[in-house]
Amino acid sequence: MDERFDLGVCLGLVRQRDEAAARRLFEHLYPLVIRVVRSHRSPRVAEEDLAQEIFLKVFTRLEQYRGEVPFEHWVARVAVNTCLNILRAQKARPELRWADLSEDQAAVLEATLADEKAAPNPEGARDVVDKILECLVPADRLVISLLDLEERSVAEVSQITGWGQAMVKVRAFRARRKLRKHLERLQKHEMI
Repeated sequence: MDERFDLGVCLGLVRQRDEAAARRLFEHLYPLVIRVVRSHRSPRVAEEDLAQEIFLKVFTRLEQYRGEVPFEHWVARVAVNTCLNILRAQKARPELRWADLSEDQAAVLEATLADEKAAPNPEGARDVVDKILECLVPADRLVISLLDLEERSVAEVSQITGWGQAMVKVRAFRARRKLRKHLERLQKHEMI
């Protein structure tokens, strides 16, 4: 059996559902894909999970490759786009995980979650609040900061932001609900 790798022949066999050819193609492309993943991935996504997602896209979209550019370039573009899409999604829907907290922040949050009447260190508590608020989009973070942290009235927030009072109330309600969900997720992961 010839050990040389012929990309054209291999692609033809993969399109015919040859598993051995698919394995050879995977082995040929893995160094390229893992290099792209390492340079573009989010710290929250496991390297191997992202590589697997990229290979899934490559193999399921193989018919889209027309041969206008070298195959490796096409694969690299798929890999980069996949990584960037995941980064964009995380920015649009930020998530805070227990591992993202410092030891001091985790201790303050553990004490607070364990006993709601406990009075944690004010500096540490503010640090945790700031960390949790980072999960919100800027407009939600602004309304929560103005209403709940600075204790401004709905009318004052309406004047500052230019939003109607109803909009301020709705945005605050939704932002608080998002914060509760983030805290519940944090608490659930901490218990695991």
